[in-house]
Amino acid sequence: MVRPRRIVLVRHGESTGNVDDSVYEREPDHALALTDRGWRQAEETGKKLRELFGQERVSVYVSPYRRTHETLRAFHLDPDLIRIREEPRLREQDWGNWQDCDDVRLQKAYRDAYGHFFFRFPQGESGADVYDRVGGFLESLYRSFEAPDHPPNVLLVTHGLAMRLFCMRWFHWTVAEFESLSNPGNAEMRMLVLGDDGKYTLDRPFERWRKPLSYWVNG
Repeated sequence: MVRPRRIVLVRHGESTGNVDDSVYEREPDHALALTDRGWRQAEETGKKLRELFGQERVSVYVSPYRRTHETLRAFHLDPDLIRIREEPRLREQDWGNWQDCDDVRLQKAYRDAYGHFFFRFPQGESGADVYDRVGGFLESLYRSFEAPDHPPNVLLVTHGLAMRLFCMRWFHWTVAEFESLSNPGNAEMRMLVLGDDGKYTLDRPFERWRKPLSYWVNG
């Protein structure tokens, strides 16, 4: 098995939905584009990625949403060095179709009180649902390492919640730990780095907005 030296996770740049949540009433979530600021954010992150990867090959997985595809395009990675696969399991949490803004705000308040991991949006998903599909992707990713020519780098262009849940699954974080962490900012990176001991470590932590609260014995 040839494990990559780096697994880089990047959240998409700022989208129209990040600055105006009323857009969800007119456009489906998967069709929302980057703002001008989002393009600039992604281009800046692209500079860091090109410096990081150099002339090494990269296996790229991208969420099927427009904003993640545009983010990847803004990276300007060398097409001769990358292998791109669209991966639906890395999509954003489903909040239901054609969302009513007032209802979404109410549902988010319910989610904050109930818990981000377990609360399920009506006609949508819970964080636990996203965890399951991200976990399924992780298993597929791990099997891909068996290829003798697997690139030394993996890049996931995805969404904030998926990034946290990917790390939760990889590092075996508890639900309480997950609930205490904030999403990364737009176009922010996190990187899993393979150490000499054969274990991966996170290059920097997610911001913590509160101390983990747990009522279980392992908390």
